[in-house]
Amino acid sequence: MPVQLLDGRVVLSHPKGSSVELLLFGATVTSWKTGSQRNTEPTERLFLSSRAVLDGSKPVRGGIPIVFPCFGPPIHPEHSRLPQHGFARSEPWKFDSVVMDNDAGVSVRLTLGPTSSIAAKYDRPFHLAYVLTLAEHQLSTDLHVTNTSTAPDNLEFQALFHNYILSPVDQVLISPLQNVRYYDKTAVTEEERNSAKVESRSGVDIRKFTDSVYEDAPQKYNVTWPGGGLEIKTNALKDVVIWNPQKDAGSRMADMEHAGWERFVCVEPGFVRGFVEVEPGKTWIGQQVLSVVQDEKRLT
Repeated sequence: MPVQLLDGRVVLSHPKGSSVELLLFGATVTSWKTGSQRNTEPTERLFLSSRAVLDGSKPVRGGIPIVFPCFGPPIHPEHSRLPQHGFARSEPWKFDSVVMDNDAGVSVRLTLGPTSSIAAKYDRPFHLAYVLTLAEHQLSTDLHVTNTSTAPDNLEFQALFHNYILSPVDQVLISPLQNVRYYDKTAVTEEERNSAKVESRSGVDIRKFTDSVYEDAPQKYNVTWPGGGLEIKTNALKDVVIWNPQKDAGSRMADMEHAGWERFVCVEPGFVRGFVEVEPGKTWIGQQVLSVVQDEKRLT
């Protein structure tokens, strides 16, 4: 069956062999397996820590968590009672429907609206729909955010897809980010963290603790390593975050497997510098499309 509901999980299967799994908790994708034109054997493309907690008690360490309505510690007055990265990744979503099921791909929709748990910390009216589409060598994630308010108040929020891409971190390069303005969140002082830098590297490597927020980025990225890679295309997600904790920070995370930081890089498209503003009755859609790199695109 192309779509299966299995004890709090949704499994999508493509006739050519690719598959994706996501939890209803947090609408978190936990696995995406697909082959390539050179090697048709389905291969895992996402990192999921072997110590990740999957019982719904905390956000999942790995896969593709959804960040909404705030990125990092909340800075908007309406988000003051929220935890870091908001609530979307730590609330149970509802399976809504199968959107598409044909030879081109299979697609499902999950939804989330105000609940008593959310209302206790966030009192803005909203509706979220998450559409996940699996093709032979491609995975699309679309977040629809609707302002359901009847008052003349814009809904202001941040949103991001926290992709954990399975890769050899000491060999990975992310491009093209050269000449893009960014903020280094690993800097020692607050003044340094809030001071923009300009990326000088043609390919961004991960040789140390990295937590960089690129503003007004190209919205198309190549994440490559010898023999493999992914391409990420986005729409309405003007920023991208590059993150890897390395040993110093990663070893202090209870849900990070031993040396797990050596096996992934997070390339996270989002709208996190400033806020999206949506008028009452309107919907904003942020989209990313992950594709397997079919040809060697390694920078020299």
